[in-house]
Amino acid sequence: MKNLFLFIAIGVVGQNYAEDSSLIVNINQGPVKGYKLSGWDLFEFHGIPYATAPTGEDRFKAPLEAPTWTDTFEAVETNVICPQNGNSLKGVVDPKVRENCLIANLYVPDTDKTSLPVVVYVHGGAYQYGFSDIFSARNVVQSKEIIVVTFNYRVGVHGFLCLGTETAPGNAGMKDQVALLRWVQENIEYFGGNPADVTIYGSSAGARSVDLLSISEMTEGLFIKMVADSGITLGPSTVQVDPIRSAKSFAKLLNYTGSYDISSLEEFYTNATYDLLVSIDTARLVDFFFSPCIEQDIGLEMFLSESPYQMLKSGNYRQVPSMYSFCEFEGSFRLRVFEQWKNILIKNLTDFLPLDLDFPTDEERSDVLQKVKDYYFGDEEVISNENILLFINYFTDTMYVYPMLRAIKLHLAAGHENLYLYQYSFTTEESSVFPYINKRGAFHTVQSFVILDNKNETTISTELKNMKTIMRNMWYNFITTGEPTLEGSVAQDWPAAQLDDIKLMSFNQTIELKSLEHRALFWEDIYDQYYKDPIPPTTDCEE
Repeated sequence: MKNLFLFIAIGVVGQNYAEDSSLIVNINQGPVKGYKLSGWDLFEFHGIPYATAPTGEDRFKAPLEAPTWTDTFEAVETNVICPQNGNSLKGVVDPKVRENCLIANLYVPDTDKTSLPVVVYVHGGAYQYGFSDIFSARNVVQSKEIIVVTFNYRVGVHGFLCLGTETAPGNAGMKDQVALLRWVQENIEYFGGNPADVTIYGSSAGARSVDLLSISEMTEGLFIKMVADSGITLGPSTVQVDPIRSAKSFAKLLNYTGSYDISSLEEFYTNATYDLLVSIDTARLVDFFFSPCIEQDIGLEMFLSESPYQMLKSGNYRQVPSMYSFCEFEGSFRLRVFEQWKNILIKNLTDFLPLDLDFPTDEERSDVLQKVKDYYFGDEEVISNENILLFINYFTDTMYVYPMLRAIKLHLAAGHENLYLYQYSFTTEESSVFPYINKRGAFHTVQSFVILDNKNETTISTELKNMKTIMRNMWYNFITTGEPTLEGSVAQDWPAAQLDDIKLMSFNQTIELKSLEHRALFWEDIYDQYYKDPIPPTTDCEE
């Protein structure tokens, strides 16, 4: 060989190594040493710095160059985590939270083959939390001839404060992702990978990220295919509708009482303590506040200079082969706040409408609210425990499915010819169960857990084992050929989507190709009339 989110706490330190288990690879920064765990026929490299996160007053800026070394770097440290609210780390074994957190992990098959396809996985977490070890690629790398890279990027306010100033230009977390992709181009060949055959893959906010990466000018030449599970470019949780409003609102939650001009906000955030900035669990709020933004041109390299909607509408972007997916019950992401919101969602529905809608008059807002209430909740005034699916369906459509379908139609209208779509509804005895009702469902991002995990799979049901085989083969076929062909299933004909007849593959108890029909298309007319494009940060800071 050439030189409800579930957190899976994996580790190398303290685990059993196989005999003759190490591999030293000389990368541009210096030699790195990875290991093979007992029972696994692949080498793992954990905690390799791919860039340096600036700290102190520079903490919101783009990443700095990676460190170098002369002695061999022991690539064994797991669970390195970027700053985030501690509620997201419950159950994580030995979390190592630090500001300088930009590390990569590599899963490399034990083979003499070179020029292997490379998958870069971007973790999810609503841009508010998450880390590189959420998923493991052991099973897919051991069974497929690919290399998988996972990594950290800055999240929350650290990654996505966007003031349009030199101190906080915006999109630090996305620029971390670009830095990782550049690192892969410079180093993956030493591990046996092909820098000209890189696929980016993400779930939830990671899916939103890879979709944004695919249209950013910063990523030219860094990958050739894209897979997005349960997330896409459009929607207010992908790009901040108004980044200055987000910065002001979050500052108020942190008990800031100063002026709201840009310089005062900038001073507050740059001098705020680490503990203060991570003290609010933003993932439990209606508005997460911090996500990618459209940047102000201040002479620095920009990740996003105009809204994704305008870019897709114009067709002025790279159209790489792409595969999108959503689960039947994506809104399960909001189950963590069901008890908090079930009695107020319908009564205060205006507070829960998508943030990228803007109504010129109160009358128009009231008209839309009534239509939404009638469509999703009927005569209900509050959501009972037994009607929990009403709650989940609403957030499934507004947060995930409609933004995805809307973007896909724009892609197809722009002439995208290599776009594939599927819905995952498959359940087994291992599937999650909804609270209060005796029903199993395909929860948010479960399709990613089917493909990526590090579990011993000898004890899972035959049904799940068969689906894992089908899904992994489909996924691998797309990575290697750009087409998600199916094996072991009667539904093997999977054409690319066409604007006049959008087809999706349905992964349920049976697998079949279907024409697109979904409850979420209810929002189409509303968005045609009331969509509000996100804006870059402005100097208009009236309180």
